[in-house]
Amino acid sequence: MLTVAALTAFASLPAQAQNVCGERHTIVAALEAGHHEQKTGTGLSGSGGVVELFTGKSGSWTLLLTLPGGPTCLLGAGDAWEGWLPNGKSKGPQNTSLPAAPRDPT
Repeated sequence: MLTVAALTAFASLPAQAQNVCGERHTIVAALEAGHHEQKTGTGLSGSGGVVELFTGKSGSWTLLLTLPGGPTCLLGAGDAWEGWLPNGKSKGPQNTSLPAAPRDPT
């Protein structure tokens, strides 16, 4: 319950006070239920932690870090997220919020 309350208050806190950590399953459940965010990206940090990006259809976003054998902590959150999806022909991402660029016919 404390983690859910902390998540709700997270966006209104100053950057230096945004140290919210807890059990991953509790934080993820709060993001899904309270903010309607789903995991849209995952990566590994240099220290071996798992970084996850959760985004919502409203443009909200939350970035989490789960340390090996440790807690899950919120790294940041905000609004106005622009989605990126893999482009079938390129190896890089394509910004889905912008008009498609002309494709090279070769």
